[in-house]
Amino acid sequence: MTPVPCDPTFPSPAGPAEGPVTLDRREGPYGEVVLRRRGGADGSGGAPVFEIIANGCFLMDTSDGRSERLLIDAALAALPPERERPAALIGGLGVGFSLVRAVEEQRWGRIEVIEREAAVIDWHRTGPLSALTGRALADPRAAIVHADLVAHLREDTPPGAYDALCLDIDNGPDWTVTDGNDGLYSPAGLAACRAALTPGGVLAVWSAQPSPAFDQALRNAGFQRVRTEEVPVARGVPDVVHLAHKGA
Repeated sequence: MTPVPCDPTFPSPAGPAEGPVTLDRREGPYGEVVLRRRGGADGSGGAPVFEIIANGCFLMDTSDGRSERLLIDAALAALPPERERPAALIGGLGVGFSLVRAVEEQRWGRIEVIEREAAVIDWHRTGPLSALTGRALADPRAAIVHADLVAHLREDTPPGAYDALCLDIDNGPDWTVTDGNDGLYSPAGLAACRAALTPGGVLAVWSAQPSPAFDQALRNAGFQRVRTEEVPVARGVPDVVHLAHKGA
């Protein structure tokens, strides 16, 4: 999910811009979302790579997924080992890497994915991305909720509903693509995250770059043991997962 300039014709991290095929383009309440494919069925050879672009900005593709998997693995590893069947909220369905990783780990209990773009949900349920996540969505622990994450946490989540929040929204706290997502990283948004966690629960936040300011914002919001884990990328600064604990 390494960000690139906000230009839908700009080559993605998957490789050169060679014959991208637009599979779907929709206007929604938050702007335009586009699903594109490179390679595979478009004749350029190799396995297809799917890309999601929002309002002209590249968000993510299926070429890697290491940092999205780390988001899940790091959150689970940070939970107390005696905690059985922890409940996870995944903020943002994206291309599905985080959901698939969570379902692969049998220790997780309830796995709830919050996604506000109806188009993205459709691409996974019945569209091209169903080949990637179909088995995960069939797991009885997994459920997709069509909702805005910020509103869901503030208005529809009872206190202590989740043991882990694994949030992958836009390009992280320092660069949001769609209006309203920056509210997640505000003091009120972080307070809602903290309230949604069980005592000792973990907040894990994906970012396209390290953010010392966000680390401090987590501490200011009352989180403990704030730290980051990095994943090197092919170009640019590393992807980062910010980790923080709610006090026991």
